[in-house]
Amino acid sequence: MSDFWVFGYGSLMWRPGFDHLDALPARLAGAHRALCVWSWHHRGTREKPGLVLGLDRGGACKGVAFRVRNRDRKATIAYLRERELISNVYREGWRPVTVIGGDSGSVVALTYVVDRGHEQYAGSLPQERLLEIVRVGEGRSGTNVEYVRNTARHLRQLGIRDPVLEKLVEALGRSGASGRERGHR
Repeated sequence: MSDFWVFGYGSLMWRPGFDHLDALPARLAGAHRALCVWSWHHRGTREKPGLVLGLDRGGACKGVAFRVRNRDRKATIAYLRERELISNVYREGWRPVTVIGGDSGSVVALTYVVDRGHEQYAGSLPQERLLEIVRVGEGRSGTNVEYVRNTARHLRQLGIRDPVLEKLVEALGRSGASGRERGHR
């Protein structure tokens, strides 16, 4: 078997946690990045949930495609399942992505897409509601504020614009919300 690809759209882009040969800009059609997953573990609790990113249907998403050696397939997939499928709010699957640059073109990548039928699916929330939730969410990996700020900062560093996150960070700055940026989920 040959090398395989993994698509990252959130913290996986800058903190993959697995060995890889390449990390190239990529675009996934048919799904977009959204704060649409209630976080009961990493950035909130059941009593005070936070919000984390999911790939939700419709649109397109710019992210990073990681090329992984076939010999690392089993360990990489086991790691990703432990990291991404903590509550099964994401569905694991293989989707075509377009690698931007390099010689790869279209590849099939392991991808984690939100399950709209799962109880942690928050759907599309208005900006003011996002702001309310993010301000108070805190879980075992830190505050929801730091997650949003860290995500937006890393997306900018990669040259990826996300208007929703950018507006949210701007509003958090105006509100005086704080949060240490530790780079966790």
